[in-house]
Amino acid sequence: MTKPANRQQLVIFDADGTLIDAFHAVEQSFLRHGMAIGDLERFQKRRKLFKYLGGLREFPNNLRRQFGRQSRKRLLTTLTEFYREEARLYPGMVDLLQTLIAAPHVRIGLVTRNVTIEPEQSLRSLFRRHDIDIDAFDHIACLPLRENKADQFSMARKRLGVNPACCYACGDEYGDYLAAISAAMYPFIVAYGAEDRLRLRRSLGVPEGFIHASPAEFIDNLLHALGLEKGASENAPITAPAAHRTAPN
Repeated sequence: MTKPANRQQLVIFDADGTLIDAFHAVEQSFLRHGMAIGDLERFQKRRKLFKYLGGLREFPNNLRRQFGRQSRKRLLTTLTEFYREEARLYPGMVDLLQTLIAAPHVRIGLVTRNVTIEPEQSLRSLFRRHDIDIDAFDHIACLPLRENKADQFSMARKRLGVNPACCYACGDEYGDYLAAISAAMYPFIVAYGAEDRLRLRRSLGVPEGFIHASPAEFIDNLLHALGLEKGASENAPITAPAAHRTAPN
């Protein structure tokens, strides 16, 4: 008798800029220390090294106020408090996560470089305020800034026994795209977080089809890929694409 195919799917999320409005959290934390990072449009266009130092208008004041270990520690403490008490998910993300948690064929991962103090606790507090229990997720990893996400993606996929063709990695930066490809996962890259569509497509070469301009577009396309509807909590996907009928490696 033929063994039934494993129809499980895996979705791994980045946190900041994909699920969480990280720009708002950083902006408000900076303002509480007399600094500014400019508007989202300019923020997205800066190279990574300069994103949090601001543009030409903000740079001199920000550099002066961030100079010194104690200044950076106070800023980090404020950012951590903001994440735990005030930071918000993008519109629609609560319903998306609740839908995925309720779908037995979907496994959920969270792989993040969140820079708050004790990041897992910060994220746990944030998601709890939105009625999401991250203990329901199947894989959680809070990485140092320089650690490669691709290794965690592959580790999660292998540990959970999900076919690479049924795996999706969602993020908001070029590095997330590269990590997904390296781990043989389909990339969902959003253009409302750290980098905009133009930079992702023209400067970094991310194919247009992988880029999603808004939370609503991202949610619709991800649910379609998973064969789910918004708010769906049925025991099986609406449709099972051919790739999902392949047994895991």
